[in-house]
Amino acid sequence: MISALHTATDAHGHTKATPRNVALDRARTFLTLVVLLHHAVIPYTHFGHTDPASWIGFDMIVLATDSFFMAMFFFLSGLFAWSGIARKGPQDYLADRLRRLGIPFAICAFTIIPLAYYAISLRHHPEIGFSQFWWTTITKGPWPSGPIWFLWVLFAFDLVACVLCRLSPHLLDPVNRLSLRGRRRPAEFFAVMLALTAAFYVPGLMYFGPSDWFEFGPFSVQHGRVMLYASYFFFGAGIGIANMERGLLAADGRMAEVSWEWTVLAIVPYCLLWALIFVKREVLGNPSPLPNWYEAIYAVCVTVFSVAIMFLILAFFQRFRRSGSARLLDPMQADAYGMFLVHYPIVLWLQYWLFDHDWPAIAKAMIAFVLTVILSWAATAVLRMLPGAKRVL
Repeated sequence: MISALHTATDAHGHTKATPRNVALDRARTFLTLVVLLHHAVIPYTHFGHTDPASWIGFDMIVLATDSFFMAMFFFLSGLFAWSGIARKGPQDYLADRLRRLGIPFAICAFTIIPLAYYAISLRHHPEIGFSQFWWTTITKGPWPSGPIWFLWVLFAFDLVACVLCRLSPHLLDPVNRLSLRGRRRPAEFFAVMLALTAAFYVPGLMYFGPSDWFEFGPFSVQHGRVMLYASYFFFGAGIGIANMERGLLAADGRMAEVSWEWTVLAIVPYCLLWALIFVKREVLGNPSPLPNWYEAIYAVCVTVFSVAIMFLILAFFQRFRRSGSARLLDPMQADAYGMFLVHYPIVLWLQYWLFDHDWPAIAKAMIAFVLTVILSWAATAVLRMLPGAKRVL
């Protein structure tokens, strides 16, 4: 998802390669583990509850992760979009993205995803064979995309970025200037990003609701969140236009010095989300649809939490970039993208096998998470040994 080399612009406006930013690499690897954790605990939550065992602590995890991690993935991916287009040209850039995103999406849609959802189908239809299930999925549907919806949406954003960059190369310069000021005044960038992401997200959520999805074969995306994801992507693209190492994400920037403020800004809206959930269940009686005022307040809290937790994570990895504990993520960095792609059938089949065991939810979730990490990492390492696989994975 993040290119092999970061880029910067010299005094003459020429794009040049720069060493990797290890803090961003570790943040991306950390997010990959968050994705695996999110999918490992969902069956053991109150709202998911597809397993006899559940624990409220997993609801707390899922509420937090679902509110930020995919938006942050789009932000990190966007960091290298505009500079990559300028360096390679739109045609070569899109060819590269098609290889990195389009090929994995197509392969996963026809293999990984049916294999994953077959585990769920067996629970309800134990007599169905995999070949029958696969053919029905491909020809009649539904054809869910699981987590790989991220790939085609990201490619769509890359395509839009190429068009915009060609039409107006300086379109995102204001974001870049804001990033440069953010080196010493990160709160200014935070406030602008919060305002604009809320402006894109709140109306969409109120209009479409939280559960409405666009679906066409394996192509799906949540209607109410697509503009939120787009805003994160283009904020990242604006930061990455030039001088990223001297802007908001600079190694010596002030963002990492005020991590306690991001912590407070994340905790407060997160607690408010739980208060709103209580109001929905105990006061409003779980109405459908929910009142507009409720959806608006909920969306604002999600927006504040999402931006704040992203700043907190980035600040943490910038601040402790030389820490030994942060380096624990480094061995997994090269395989993180592959782990994202292959983990879904692994975690769903582990949950299928754990279903009939009368074990506590914490035990089941930990087994599912740890084994998913180990097996998806091992599978990716094997796949990357195939000829040409490293160009894709």
